[in-house]
Amino acid sequence: MQKLNDGIYYIGVNDRTTHLFESMWPLPNGVSYNSYIIDDEKVAVVDCVGDGFFEEYLQNIREVIGDRPVDYIIVNHMEPDHSGALQLFRQFYPDAKIVGNKKTLEMVGGYYGVSRDDDVVVGEGSRLSLGRHGLAFSLVPMVHWPETMVTYDTTAATLFSGDAFGCFGALNGTALDSEMDIETYFPEMRRYYSNIVGKYGAPVQSALKKLSSLDIRMICPTHGPVWTEGIARVVSEYDRMSRYEAAEGLTVVYASMYGNTRRMAESVAAGAAKAGIRSIRVFDAARTPLSVILESVFTYRGLAIGATTYNGGTNPAVGALLEAIELRGVKHRVFGAFGSFTWSGKAVKAISDFAEKMNFTVPAAPVELKQGFNADTAEKCAALGAAVGREIKNS
Repeated sequence: MQKLNDGIYYIGVNDRTTHLFESMWPLPNGVSYNSYIIDDEKVAVVDCVGDGFFEEYLQNIREVIGDRPVDYIIVNHMEPDHSGALQLFRQFYPDAKIVGNKKTLEMVGGYYGVSRDDDVVVGEGSRLSLGRHGLAFSLVPMVHWPETMVTYDTTAATLFSGDAFGCFGALNGTALDSEMDIETYFPEMRRYYSNIVGKYGAPVQSALKKLSSLDIRMICPTHGPVWTEGIARVVSEYDRMSRYEAAEGLTVVYASMYGNTRRMAESVAAGAAKAGIRSIRVFDAARTPLSVILESVFTYRGLAIGATTYNGGTNPAVGALLEAIELRGVKHRVFGAFGSFTWSGKAVKAISDFAEKMNFTVPAAPVELKQGFNADTAEKCAALGAAVGREIKNS
């Protein structure tokens, strides 16, 4: 439990044991499940936690309000990492009314069977008074579920933003950005966004425009730090990522069976470096989590992908990456393709077709290697990297 400002407390929990978020995305630094309580004439809890943390969560609530009842539990987002403890919550606070929009309450019934006729249905612009604190609600569908909404405390100028502006990483000793080194959280914010929210750039843009007129002095997301000093930076990050804008730099990804395609990737990177690109990341798609590669794809404008031909197509690890990038609708990338084969080349065509479908800028022809790596291939790959690098600088 931590007091954030007058009447608002952090009551969330850390998860340092889950290995894969959503059974897909690695959590090397854990993750926090953030919840908040507004202590006023009426008591409102904003967002809940997963059911595996309820004992700790209940203790946090009681540290703030003791044995007093909770009047409202506001559900901004229904994903079970935030709502899983609702059944237990209702057992301990049976008089608390769930506050959510129509879709939220339908999901509460569908997931947990604990919705009631006296729950409070809110919509765009709905308001709720707790006494001194007034709350206003705004719907932000598909950021990143259809029922998602945000809650704005008009008294404290505080936005309870749900998953928006959240990130991976457990909180270490404090929830407030002003009391921590926040730099470790920004790569995790980009990874969180690219992995989970990345497909929904247009809805994120709509939400940002809707919220732009608010006086926001504190952002309380459901994952990661509470933002006070870093508000402008996190909003800018979300704005940039949701428009698919990226920094000067190059992500090189390859899949190699016997080292030949790997050497092509190294030559592409060397060519880009000679063209003046300083931020270059090279990944083996078969050994690097997709989660990490996607963060880099969302960070840098340049992207070069290479693979061996495998079973008449591209290497499965690169195929999964192409699918993930297409699913997220990534735009405005400078692209290079390369690859190798022994008797029937298919990978380079598949990668090139992908780039055309995505409408990426392709400044040079792909490089395709038959059988063993050689000096001529190294030169061609370096030229490809240089062409991509020059285009990155000019774009």
